[in-house]
Order: sequence, then C-alpha cells, then structure tokens
Amino acid sequence: MKKQKRDRTSTLFNRGFMAGINGRSREECPVQTVELRSHWMSGWREGREAHWGGMSGVSAIQANPSLH
Repeated sequence: MKKQKRDRTSTLFNRGFMAGINGRSREECPVQTVELRSHWMSGWREGREAHWGGMSGVSAIQANPSLH
C-alpha cells in the first residue's frame, strides 16, 4: 500500500505549531518564501498561544487535532 504524501503547507503548519509549543523563537523559521513562511508562522502563533495557556505534552496535541 502506497503512503500518501502530506500537503507541504499542512506539514509546515504542524512544524510551526511544535516549534511554538516548545518555546522556540519565530526567527528559527526554516522557510524563506513568503507564501510557505506564512503557514509556518500561523502554526507557530497557535503553538505559542497553547504554550502561554499552559498546555504541554498531550494537552498541546489535543489543542491541534491535525497532529494526531
């Protein structure tokens, strides 16, 4: 059975979310193109909100269902 590739934008969003939840700086964004960077930054913002809200570990994953 072939594995279906994920959309690049959703992957970047999820990585940004994980960076935000782990308290990393937004300056650590690995993407330089504006369109793709915006997806990473969106995930980072949501991750930071979850981080500031006290979520970590499993509760953070529940905040973003796409990480399941």
